[in-house]
Amino acid sequence: MKVIGLLGGMSWESSSEYYRLVNERVKARLGGFHSAHTVLYSVDFAAIEQMQADGRWDDAGAELNRAAKALEAAGADFVVLCTNTMHKVADRLEQGLGIPLLHLGDATASAVKAAGIRRVGLLGTGFTMGQPFYRDRLAAHGLDVLVPSAEDRALVHRIIYDELVLGVVEAASREAYRGVIARLADAGAEGVIYGCTEIELLVGPEDSPVPTFPTTRLHAEAAVDYALGTTSLPLPPT
Repeated sequence: MKVIGLLGGMSWESSSEYYRLVNERVKARLGGFHSAHTVLYSVDFAAIEQMQADGRWDDAGAELNRAAKALEAAGADFVVLCTNTMHKVADRLEQGLGIPLLHLGDATASAVKAAGIRRVGLLGTGFTMGQPFYRDRLAAHGLDVLVPSAEDRALVHRIIYDELVLGVVEAASREAYRGVIARLADAGAEGVIYGCTEIELLVGPEDSPVPTFPTTRLHAEAAVDYALGTTSLPLPPT
């Protein structure tokens, strides 16, 4: 079994989900007392969030690069960056790294395409929905990506940062997300990507009229499958 290097803390709420999911999948695959062979580097999200707010993405990338190299030094065979938004600095994270990054966007695109879907809605932080780094990665895989209106994007982002990263789950927020998802489906989305690792704390497949693609679970499953040697790394876009 390869050693999974989990780069988390953004937020720790979602990182705990990663840890649970990778171990559940290993147990399901191998049975008995088996669990995942992992190392975890968890950053202080307050520092990263301030870099996001200040637009200091180079600094954030350098910090995650240091963390990824620490995972490599600790024996990780590959890195799983346990956040969607910070894939904005994936290229910087990989600089000088001797082990591969299992890119969340590639794992997600693979699952969407395997479901026969080409037009997909995207929920996430304001950065993920509004900036091209994530949408373009999905589009390069041949997907047509829809994002919510500006008003809905602000709503989705606020609930993530004001509630979900703090472990707060409100019924009213779930209902608000259901409305956003329904509007994406009405706009032609054949499926919806839950493109923030905290979103799965609030809504599930039952909250959408179209198929959903929970990136935390998809990423964790791809990590285990690669660690067990049953699949290769998801291919980057060509």
